[in-house]
Amino acid sequence: MPKPEKPLVALFVTCLVDAFRPSVGFASLRLLERADVRVRVPGAQTCCGQPAFNNGDTEGARRIARQVIETFADYERVIVPSGSCGGMLKLHYPELFEGDPVWAARARSFAAKVVELSQFLLERGVTIDAEYPGVAAYHDSCSSLREMRVRDEPRQLLAGVRGLEVRDLTDAEVCCGFGGTFCVKYGAISTRLVSDKAADVLATGADTLVAGDLGCLLNIAGRLEREGADVRVFHYAELLAGVPPEQQAIGEPGP
Repeated sequence: MPKPEKPLVALFVTCLVDAFRPSVGFASLRLLERADVRVRVPGAQTCCGQPAFNNGDTEGARRIARQVIETFADYERVIVPSGSCGGMLKLHYPELFEGDPVWAARARSFAAKVVELSQFLLERGVTIDAEYPGVAAYHDSCSSLREMRVRDEPRQLLAGVRGLEVRDLTDAEVCCGFGGTFCVKYGAISTRLVSDKAADVLATGADTLVAGDLGCLLNIAGRLEREGADVRVFHYAELLAGVPPEQQAIGEPGP
């Protein structure tokens, strides 16, 4: 009897990863290749539509959502290394098409396939074989916590990284101040929030900051750098996949 085919899954890379930190995408891909699945990265994928959605451009967000739903139609699961984009795909796509029976049904079917990366890795029982000697503070993004219900999963996976100690922040559930375009619209509030978050990171005594949303990481890394803090910043996928010795942390200047 022939063996059943492995599940066919797709990686939704996200705009920020594609534009600012491709190593997060490559690390996610390496991890998924250990998950006993067939993994693809569709070349036609684009933005999840969250900027348009958050700024009231509902029709623009719908156009993007239709393209995304079509692009990922043939995959059994859609894996996202971002609670923010994951929340858009899973929760807000169905909202966009309320009143349109055909596309509402397609959006719900698509949303049911969307899963955040750490949730999927645990679901598939992926073994972590990595080493990172250091102490990491873990930042929970608002979207990961409140929309994707991700909290314990990254910590469970990071526990498998040899030499790594993970510490929680005191105000772990407080926003970092990024919020997509929030940091542009409300700069003073955003600066206060990220300053408080940077202070919280430093108070842990950690030498590294880890999270699952690149927007948060870029925001906090920028603040830490401006304050002269010696803290390295990584997406958790990078630590789980194994950080090459020559790889720069988020926000570190080039050679």
